[in-house]
Amino acid sequence: MSDVVKLVIQIRTLAGRGQEQVEAFERLAPVVRAEEGCLQYDLHRVQGDPDRYVLVEEWASRAALAAHDASAHMVEADAANVAFRAGPAEVVELVARPVA
Repeated sequence: MSDVVKLVIQIRTLAGRGQEQVEAFERLAPVVRAEEGCLQYDLHRVQGDPDRYVLVEEWASRAALAAHDASAHMVEADAANVAFRAGPAEVVELVARPVA
């Protein structure tokens, strides 16, 4: 069984504040991608809605994800995100192996 953790995180920003999400991600992404165990960290805008985003994350293990969540840069980012987000992000964990 794989220890890999795959997450899809749905984000909605306040109306007209989507660019702030993009800018925050662009600052944070290089730091997160350099973390031990980070396999994927990509933000996508939802087609037709400039205030909706999906963040796709993949981590080598639950321990790597836990370290990421507790890192100083993520604690700081989570605190700053409330300024432009419409509410909490919805985190969906995927089954590690795709369905046939």
